[in-house]
Amino acid sequence: MEKANVSAFLKKYTMVIVLIIVTLFFTWKTGGRMLLPQNVNNLISQNAYVFILATGMLLCILTGGNIDLSVGSIVCIVGAVGATCMVNLKMNIFASILIMLATGLVIGIWQGFWIAYRRIPPFIVTLAGMLMFRGLSNIVLDGYTIAPMPEKYLMLFNSYIIDFFHGDGLNITCLLVGILAAAVFIIITFRGRRAKVKKGYAVTPLGSDIMKCAVIGLAIMLLMWRLAQYKGIPNILLWITVIVLIYGYITSKTTVGRHLYAIGGNEKAAQLSGINTNKVYFIAYANMGLLAAVAAMVTIARLSSASPTAGESYEMDAIGSCFIGGASAYGGSGTIPGVIIGATLMGVINLGMSIMGVDANWQKVVKGAVLLAAVIFDVESKKRAK
Repeated sequence: MEKANVSAFLKKYTMVIVLIIVTLFFTWKTGGRMLLPQNVNNLISQNAYVFILATGMLLCILTGGNIDLSVGSIVCIVGAVGATCMVNLKMNIFASILIMLATGLVIGIWQGFWIAYRRIPPFIVTLAGMLMFRGLSNIVLDGYTIAPMPEKYLMLFNSYIIDFFHGDGLNITCLLVGILAAAVFIIITFRGRRAKVKKGYAVTPLGSDIMKCAVIGLAIMLLMWRLAQYKGIPNILLWITVIVLIYGYITSKTTVGRHLYAIGGNEKAAQLSGINTNKVYFIAYANMGLLAAVAAMVTIARLSSASPTAGESYEMDAIGSCFIGGASAYGGSGTIPGVIIGATLMGVINLGMSIMGVDANWQKVVKGAVLLAAVIFDVESKKRAK
């Protein structure tokens, strides 16, 4: 029984194990610098846009392996609009945020219309969008960089949660939040297991759930321990957490989420069962535009500027994170937690190689190889299943 539990755990949490191994490898190669408190904080802040964009990209991929190539350009134009409003026009920051969100949503609706209701291939629509919105962002910026962003705006994303207990060199609030988060995760896991047992559903072996809670709980505590040794919980982590929880709920507990998986599994069967597939496609791409706007807000806050080159290759990071995190290249499978693991793995590889001084071109080679390996693993797994 114990062997079965271990086997089930290893099969289900392969990417978690890979993430741990890669992190330990870079920690060893960097002489421990990889896990310095400041580097752990940098890992979160530098990859915030990846977490946000990958969450939205998953919804597009679930519909049948479709992707959105325009998200980097949307980040650029939304950032340009926001910076123009806040810096050049001196508008209220909250009004500017609403304008940025509206801009991203309108772009998402525009692309969603052509993809969902006119059935233009997503690759073509978003490729066109990538070119159009990059050009429009340069027109808005007139080729210049707008900086700096207002201090009040930067505080929304770049500041840290106050330590209410005023720990000496250690953020007590951060540690308590970590303990609470780990406890909540364990409670939710076992409540969900008990509910499945009551309804007669199949459940994973008990040992597998215990191992999952132990690994995830330990990871949460280690993260909070390192953050507590720096400045505590960064605001951007709260933004990421809220987005992940919302979309984790949408994909796993709502009708829209079930429809996304159904369309990715078999679109014709989904149509015959009464699912409005056009509407689901539209929601996926409109939502992608909205989350790209949120990523733009985070990006211009981190850089304190909006430039014509902002957002370059962001779409590749988001797509790569989804596939590395277990999303199928054919659609119909993938989870928000998996995407977050994939994005974290990409971030760890980037940070580790940067600390080691690896050339940027070799970093691209490694990231491409990791992405290819993840997709090959997915394809071969499906072949064996058949």
